[in-house]
Amino acid sequence: MEKKVAVITGGSRGIGRAIALRLAQEKMDIAIIYSGNETAAQETCDEIKKQEVKTASYRCNVADYAQSKETVSQILKDFGKIDVLVNNAGITKDGLIFTMKEADYDAVMDINLKGAFHMIKHCYSHFLKRKSGNIVNISSVVGLTGNAGQANYSASKAGLIGLTKSAAKELASRKICCNAIAPGFIKTEMTGALTQEQQKAISGQIPMGEYGNPEDIAELVAFLTSGKADYITGEVIRVDGGMAM
Repeated sequence: MEKKVAVITGGSRGIGRAIALRLAQEKMDIAIIYSGNETAAQETCDEIKKQEVKTASYRCNVADYAQSKETVSQILKDFGKIDVLVNNAGITKDGLIFTMKEADYDAVMDINLKGAFHMIKHCYSHFLKRKSGNIVNISSVVGLTGNAGQANYSASKAGLIGLTKSAAKELASRKICCNAIAPGFIKTEMTGALTQEQQKAISGQIPMGEYGNPEDIAELVAFLTSGKADYITGEVIRVDGGMAM
């Protein structure tokens, strides 16, 4: 069978890296989009190549409309098509609403929500022409529950759920799926920066009593994009150890 081509934003580290490696195991060719850490992107590509698939990395600020459009065009030139789009790029700039700077609110919304919109928009006509495609947006449980000190992040992830459902309704007639995954607390550099006291307090809120792994998210992405989930669209699937049930 012809290999699928997957594009993963924020694909050089953390959850994005785990997704890239897992989809490479499914023999998909992988295009990684990263924002700044070229070394991490290259290291991830080197790991992907061990699966004997084609891979390349592209530096792009997905919040920039023109940059993201140019990057999608370049990926199409290099790979010939796109079958899977995983919108994983995200940042945090936490703070209480009272003290939050407008620039911090805007930066999180621009990357986390507007960036996903840009990528979907620039892949949209390609998916329509091919009458196939699969979009997975990485949201968060705080997009469902909210979280004190994360108004910008929670709003961006809640918005991503609305974007997911709207895109799913627009694209369903062409057999193009769009789903969202809502991770809970996952072991990444972002959560690793928390103090031991903070991590212990968070673990106490999780019924399973521990953080998840990036691979837990990657396994679900692999399923949703495998061809075995082609009748699932517009869903938000939590991977959170029961945190938001």
